[in-house]
Amino acid sequence: MLTAAHALQAPRAAAVVRVRAEGVRHLGPNWYASVMGTAIVATAGAGLPLDIPGVRTACTAVWALALATLVALLAARTVHWTHHRNQARAHLLDPAMAPFYGCLSMALLAVGGGALVVGRDWIGLRAAVVLDAALFTTGTLVGLAAAVVVPYLMIVRHRPEPAQATPVWLLPLVAPMVSAALGPSLVPHLPAGEARQTLLLACFAMFGLSLLATLVMLPLIFARLVTGGAPLPLALTPTLFLVLGPLGQSTTAVDRFAVAAPGVLPAPYDQGFGVLAVLYGVPVMGFAMLWLALAGAMVLRARRRGMRFAMTWWAFTFPVGTCVTGAEGLARHTGLVVYDGLAVALYALLLAAWAVAAVHTARGLLSGRLLAAPRPAPAGPAPTTGRTR
Repeated sequence: MLTAAHALQAPRAAAVVRVRAEGVRHLGPNWYASVMGTAIVATAGAGLPLDIPGVRTACTAVWALALATLVALLAARTVHWTHHRNQARAHLLDPAMAPFYGCLSMALLAVGGGALVVGRDWIGLRAAVVLDAALFTTGTLVGLAAAVVVPYLMIVRHRPEPAQATPVWLLPLVAPMVSAALGPSLVPHLPAGEARQTLLLACFAMFGLSLLATLVMLPLIFARLVTGGAPLPLALTPTLFLVLGPLGQSTTAVDRFAVAAPGVLPAPYDQGFGVLAVLYGVPVMGFAMLWLALAGAMVLRARRRGMRFAMTWWAFTFPVGTCVTGAEGLARHTGLVVYDGLAVALYALLLAAWAVAAVHTARGLLSGRLLAAPRPAPAGPAPTTGRTR
């Protein structure tokens, strides 16, 4: 009888596994953007020039939520690759979805960086360093791989037209910049001497890698918007905020270099990063505010034309958060109150965007809409857009 019971239970267990696996069939790498957007709320909030009781505790709680979300998504994506390998391969070969593999790298890096900023309050400094080192190493390797593999696939397999350029193309190129901005926090925890210098200069190299690649790609995106290329679909309009990512993150990176360099690099290079933080950060932050105004106007226009919630709305979070951390760094180096005010104003925008995206995502998960199969594309020629859920 026991044998018969086991024989009946085995097919049922297998059926349950198949049902649960079926639920993540359409779970793409774009979902890691929710982890990035949640983690930046914590790290950016911890650096605000505000002395409000409970803010740091709240930021730590948000970081814990980002960590839990990351673990859940990694598990779900493992199931996805195990049971839906063809679908996962299709995502990688889809020119609209492949760039989102950069989000995996940035999610790992954002949660790891948050461990050293606020997570250490709950898990201790030693555990925070270990966790950050593991996530930084993994995230950096994934990010460098994505920065090579995704452009390679675009060149030899995807073959998109210039008129199809979208800000999503920036995602795999920005990932090394996130490593560049977060790596310096680990420098003090390495042995003094060559190990610290190597990590800091490696981060500076990734800064250059990502910056130059972005400067190559950004004109294509701007040209599509200005010179008569096909307009962005409504659902992709929020991705215009992705341009803020390399701008804010590079400003944050030069600030972190300036903080870490003294005592690590020989003179005069140790002080040179402090000069770079201001001479680079001020004009780039100015352009970021210009782009924020332009992207905001485009989003309001799309909203009036019927833009509805999609997972692309998470583009409102992490890029804005990088501008918050960039403004915080400029406030430290310049001593100007205007940058403190800018950081607070941008953080208020970040909080509002995160709350809206989180609530709509929760509703979409409960209803099952966000994990449903994508709707068929309309008939006729159309620019490459990609899934928005």
